[in-house]
Amino acid sequence: MIETAIEFPHLGIYLDNVPKNFTIFGFTIALYGVVIAVGMGAGLFLALRVSKRYGYDPERIWDFFLYGIIFGLIGARIYYVVFAWDYYKNDLAGIFNLRKGGLAIYGGVIAAFLTLFIFCRKKKLNYFTMIDICVPGLALGQAIGRWGNFFNREAFGEYTDSLFAMRLPEAAVRPHEITELIAAHASEGAIQVHPTFLYECLWNLMVVAAMLVIWKYKQFEGEIGLVYLGGYGLGRSWIEGFRTDQLHLPGTQIPVSQLLAVVLVIFSVVAYVYVMRKKKREDKETE
Repeated sequence: MIETAIEFPHLGIYLDNVPKNFTIFGFTIALYGVVIAVGMGAGLFLALRVSKRYGYDPERIWDFFLYGIIFGLIGARIYYVVFAWDYYKNDLAGIFNLRKGGLAIYGGVIAAFLTLFIFCRKKKLNYFTMIDICVPGLALGQAIGRWGNFFNREAFGEYTDSLFAMRLPEAAVRPHEITELIAAHASEGAIQVHPTFLYECLWNLMVVAAMLVIWKYKQFEGEIGLVYLGGYGLGRSWIEGFRTDQLHLPGTQIPVSQLLAVVLVIFSVVAYVYVMRKKKREDKETE
């Protein structure tokens, strides 16, 4: 199998030339970065549309966007490096090399939420309203951004022979992400794996659709944010289980992102039930 190929044999899709980068005027540009940038732009566009539709000043979204992107990327990289320290401790310069990937979505989400909190405090804005406006765009950006993993041949799952099985050149992936099971089924220089980037992309698009529908019937500020945390967490909790590049809690074999996903699902359900019960009590008291 040639090193630039990516195949989905059971779907009849055979791509012979899927590059990781391209060159313009002597500058080499990583497709991973291009995809991330497209995801950011799409997320901003959706957030602006949501803000206009529900009568919120779009300028607030523009004001926050740059801060959210900068600190979100920093948070995503810090999260990844911290939980992959064994990989980077002998290559400190590699910490700053994003061309090979290495951004943990949850790190970016945590950083973006914290940045938004500080932004809202300084601008005297309702934090939960801003979350509701921004998270559909965030999820859309994540869905698109996952295709960066496709071009990088990374973030894939264990061996599978299912309908969506993806074949990758063994020479094009990081050796430590090839498990014994994958290696046992390798043939002709290729491995066959779960395309977890595709699973998460499709799941995130469903979460985006759910949030936009629920927006029409929103009952309290922050409700869409809880839908995001619970919806994305639910998908990530099972998709993460397929992946071979899991980041683990130090000293354990517990996938940190899978654990965090489960915690956020539980938190979102408990918080939703609590707020709805409180709202019902308040409604009864005002009758």
